[in-house]
Amino acid sequence: MNEIILYICVSLVAGIFIGRYLLRLLLKRQEIAAQTKVKKMLKEAENNAEILKKNRLLEAKEKFLQLKSEHEKEVNERNNQLSQKENSIRQKEQSLNQKLDNLQKKENELDAQKNNLAKQHEIALKKQQEVEAIKNQHVQQLETIAGLSADEAKNQLIENMKNEARSQAMIQVKDIVDEAKLTATKEAKKVVIQTIQRTAVEAAIENTVSVFHIESDEIKGRIIGREGRNIRALEAATGIEIIVDDTPEAIILSGFDPVRREIARLALHRLVTDGRIHPARIEEIVAKTKKQIEDEIIEIGERTVIDLGIHGLHPELIRMVGRMRYRSSYGQNLLHHSKEVANFCATMAAELGLNAKLAKRAGLLHDIGKVPDDNPELPHAILGMQLAEKYKEHPEVCNAIGAHHDEIEMTSMISPIIQACDAISGARPGARREVVESYIKRLKELEELALSYPGVEKTFAIQAGRELRVVVESERVTDQQAELLAADISNRIQTEMTYPGQIKVTVIRETRSVSFAK
Repeated sequence: MNEIILYICVSLVAGIFIGRYLLRLLLKRQEIAAQTKVKKMLKEAENNAEILKKNRLLEAKEKFLQLKSEHEKEVNERNNQLSQKENSIRQKEQSLNQKLDNLQKKENELDAQKNNLAKQHEIALKKQQEVEAIKNQHVQQLETIAGLSADEAKNQLIENMKNEARSQAMIQVKDIVDEAKLTATKEAKKVVIQTIQRTAVEAAIENTVSVFHIESDEIKGRIIGREGRNIRALEAATGIEIIVDDTPEAIILSGFDPVRREIARLALHRLVTDGRIHPARIEEIVAKTKKQIEDEIIEIGERTVIDLGIHGLHPELIRMVGRMRYRSSYGQNLLHHSKEVANFCATMAAELGLNAKLAKRAGLLHDIGKVPDDNPELPHAILGMQLAEKYKEHPEVCNAIGAHHDEIEMTSMISPIIQACDAISGARPGARREVVESYIKRLKELEELALSYPGVEKTFAIQAGRELRVVVESERVTDQQAELLAADISNRIQTEMTYPGQIKVTVIRETRSVSFAK
């Protein structure tokens, strides 16, 4: 038993030693293989680096050769340009030398002609001296015969000629004055009649009502909306009274301002065409329509100045000319009136031999003071003159604008022509109506009176001036203040204005809460 145990122990020890030996041998082989692999990788890296180096050198050489060729090309082009310039300079030098030779030849010819002229001048002087001597001899002989000196005879002759010329001039002046008195009135009438006949423009009378046609009466209910919210939103946004009554297939738009009426008409047309009619959509469409009308106003102004052949007008003046399309003067369309006056003025100035272009320019701009929205307390002629001066118009044009109603003194010949043509355009039968102008003025005064209060955002006179709607800012005016504001405006209207019937004052205060879901 002991022997077996000993055998086993010896075997274990021997196995341990053999295993350690085999393990060391295996590790040594792995180490040799790893070293071999590392050397191989190093060699491959060196080879790759060498290849990259060669590639970089080749690329650098190619780049150098390319830059060299481009540089040589530029140098050749510059050399060609320099050679061309040298050739042109040589040609110019040759032409200059040729011109100098020609000038030298001409100078020699002129010197020869000058010498000939000098000789001829000497001969002429000698002949003139001889003539003077003969003349003096004749004068002395005449003085001896007449018993008068030459100066005395000359003075008597001059005096006689003066008296004769004076008498003839007086006779001619008298004839001219008599003829002018007889023909002045006739010629003036002739010029005015010719001007009117050559410029034929229709008289346009503006009204205060527009009719919007619809396809069926079902649309009226959609325009009114639930509990009238759509029509109230449209009236608040445009300032125009929307009258929906029993008139078949028609809606009445009532307001004194033609611009507002046109905005309301176009906005209503878009809403009906689109089919989506609600307060938010109404406000969006009205805002877009206002922008469209502004663009259309500028287009009308540009087309007008092009048609009249007026150039160099300031863009702001062109915009004001376009706004004339939506203004009226005593019922007469202001743009048609101004175009008519411009053509009258150009014709009359041409007949009288004055500057027709300046006259036409002044005729177009003579009522420009009626266009601004702020409407200060100034006569429209003075306001128009100030606008023309602001935008660097000619002084004669400015004076003609300011003097066409005798607010200032006339300093140019164009000013009385503007005044006369303005009277011609407005005095034709049917051209103007005083009632409409006073009506529009009263409605404007109503709106301006309410706008003078703090916190008032918009004012609209509707129902032919029988109602004044005042839109206030909810942040600045409370509900109690709105009631006081309505009473205060009513009291001021009663004390300061003259009007038929009664006027209803409605103060509108609206609060909106807006939030966005993201």
